[in-house]
Parts: sequence; C-alpha cells; structure tokens
Amino acid sequence: MAPRTNILAARFERAFDAEIRSRFFRGLDFAGPEGDPGWFGPDSAVWYVHSHLPTLVLGLVGAAYIEGLDPSISWMAYDHSRIPERVDGVPTGGIDPEGAAVRLGHSLSFFIGTAYGSTATAERLARTVRAMHHTVKGTRPDGLPYDADDPDWLRWNYATVVWGLATAHERYHRKPLRGADLERYYGEFVRVGEALGGTDLPATKAEVAECLESYLPRLAVTPIKAFGTGPNLRGNGTKPWEPGSQFMDWAARDMLPEWAQKLALYQRPNPLVLRMRRSALWLALNGLYDATGPLPEFRQAKARVAGGTSAPVAVTAPSAPDPALTREEVEAIA
Repeated sequence: MAPRTNILAARFERAFDAEIRSRFFRGLDFAGPEGDPGWFGPDSAVWYVHSHLPTLVLGLVGAAYIEGLDPSISWMAYDHSRIPERVDGVPTGGIDPEGAAVRLGHSLSFFIGTAYGSTATAERLARTVRAMHHTVKGTRPDGLPYDADDPDWLRWNYATVVWGLATAHERYHRKPLRGADLERYYGEFVRVGEALGGTDLPATKAEVAECLESYLPRLAVTPIKAFGTGPNLRGNGTKPWEPGSQFMDWAARDMLPEWAQKLALYQRPNPLVLRMRRSALWLALNGLYDATGPLPEFRQAKARVAGGTSAPVAVTAPSAPDPALTREEVEAIA
C-alpha cells in the first residue's frame, strides 16, 4: 500500500485510525478473500459513491436529520441512544460529543464495510445492526409503542439513508453520478436495506422521494428535535465541520426536500449567501478528499478483486431468524 505523502493526508489518516478504525473496524476484512466482490463489486455505483468519504459523512448527517422527524425515532434515540446529552438522566437539548462520535463511527464502519468488505464482513455487519434493532422497543410518552423491527419503520429508515447518501453525493461530489448511473445507485443500495430486514423498499430516486413524503402525516418536530436544531445549537462549542454543529445542521436542513424544510422551519438565506455557503462546503469537502484520497479499505478492496471476481451473493435478506441478544451482548460484538 502506497504511503501518504502530504501532511494533511497523514494527519487525517492518523486521526481516522485512532478515532474510527481502531474502535469500529475491528474484525472487518477488506483484503480477502481474493476475488470476492462483496455485495457490490468494483464496477458498482455503490463503490463509486462511498469512496468519497467527506460526502458520505455529510449524507449520513442529512439522513439522521430527516430520520429524526419521525417522533418514534426521536424517542428511540432518547431511550436507547447515547447521542442526547443528559444531566441526571434529563436531556439538556445538546448533543453528547462522545455519543455522537460512537454513532458516527458505527455508521462509517457499516456503510464502508458493506460497500467494500468481503461478503462475510458485510453479512456480519448486517447481523449486528439487526441484533441492535431487535433490542430497540418501547413506548413513547404519548402512549404509542415503537419497535425498530416494524416494517414501516424499516422502510422509512431505509429511505432516509439512501436519500441522504445520494443527495449529498449529487450536490457536493466533484464528479457526481447523474441520470441512469445515479438511478443504478438507488437500485443497488436496496441490497443493504433488505439485509437489515426491509421489504417493499423504494428502488429509484422518484420512489424514494415519494416514500419519504408519504410519511409526512405521521411526522413532527418533537421537543428533542427542536432542542437540537437551528439557533438552539448556537454556541454549543462543536466545531463547524463536526456533526452537531450549527453549520452541519444548516447543511443537513438545506438538503431536505421542500416539504421537510417547512416542517423543520428552515429559512433559506438570500441567494448570494446561499451560494457562498454551498460553495464553501463544496470546496471544503472536495479539498479534503483531494488531499486524502480514498481510504485504505477502498484500496484493499480494489487489490482483492484486481484479478477478477466471483459472482456476488444472489440475496442479502436474512434467511433465518436471528438469535435473541441483549443490548450488552450486541455491544460486545459490535
């Protein structure tokens, strides 16, 4: 593997290794077995889209934002996630930096691992996420139950993720996929949703947009969501480029469909300011990518299939029920 030759790339690689790879990529195989294409393979749209780490991260931020417009998601996060900041068990309206870092680390390992990892690695990651979902059940304060295994929730969650990743790519990638190539990404990514137990998933850009808007009657801005967005993030000490900052919150809301922007009370800046903000973000994302290049995991996967590939697995959906595990048992294997 060729060593990094510029200072920024070397610093980024050290930071990524210390904060993400060493904590969340344990046991993931990208270098072997030889010829294994994983779930997608080198000619896939998924390999191209996920190789640009800065837009991948932004897409996950956008997906998390729109996902949280479902009140059940807000309460799932409150009851089961470490992201909300708490004092004596009561949410402050802020974000716990360590909890957010853990969520981002697991998300990156999942979406990089299912894209470039071996077939066994992708399947292991999907099993772990399914096992975690099986533990997320409860009741909202208004008395309505929630269940992360509910087919409607799985469909909403899937649509928010593929929307976020594809939208960030389309808007901020230096050379984004367009037309039929972008539609290929939407179609390929269905394999990830099916592996997590999703059914009847939208497979085109139009279907995803229609799916998201169809959930509007059940969406709302909960107190949890309101406390952690817009002006309420002002002065929270989070660096502008980190999830949970006011700028990244703006970037996520700016990507939302118009109906979701209205729900989130997004006020679009005047055209000049809007163009400046988007241009600054475009330059920052692509400048970082140009300096650092693809992750070693991507390069390892390319080397793994350099001599050709075998046929990918035909179906990624689980073929048998998962064993029942406690949250502690899931966290131990994650």
